[in-house]
Amino acid sequence: MLILASQSASRTAMLSAAGVPFTAEPAYADEAALKAAMAGRPPRDVADALAELKALKVAARHPGHLVLGSDSLAVLDDGTILDKPANRDEAREHLTRMSGKRHDLVSAAVIAENGQPVWRVVDKAKMFVRPLSAAFIETYLDAEWPAIAGCVGCYRIEGPGAQLFTRIEGSQFTVLGMPLLPVLDYLRIRQVLPA
Repeated sequence: MLILASQSASRTAMLSAAGVPFTAEPAYADEAALKAAMAGRPPRDVADALAELKALKVAARHPGHLVLGSDSLAVLDDGTILDKPANRDEAREHLTRMSGKRHDLVSAAVIAENGQPVWRVVDKAKMFVRPLSAAFIETYLDAEWPAIAGCVGCYRIEGPGAQLFTRIEGSQFTVLGMPLLPVLDYLRIRQVLPA
């Protein structure tokens, strides 16, 4: 049985829709401390380390189980990594900074077993945000806040967040927060799913 080290609605929905048998358990990992310790490192390394941290935290409580940790980062064109917005004002600031520009969404997944990482993948999607008027941002936040408080990039692409973009290059699953297809491949190798 797979354990998802997360309570993320989108990751849970992805695994459920794909027919993966799993349970979910939050990792309660100190993400802020890890991000601070990795300041200046490439975003792909930070996302990978966050996914590993989550997987290892939960794996320590469940020896013999496969534990999937995943994390995503929104990276602006200047290299700034955006955290999840702490409040509506910060969400407005993030959307304003992304307006009319491209940012990268980096998603990592790590599977741990018996306290050790045994598999990992990092993927990236290129997200092209259309120019957003101040009025649109307010209307969008009226509709989506606080639901997007836990969303990197301040959007749920499967909902009204789709209106932010002119183009997306990359996997839909990566955009939703986890590179699902490589995860499924590994689960078939481990016979969690039929081959």
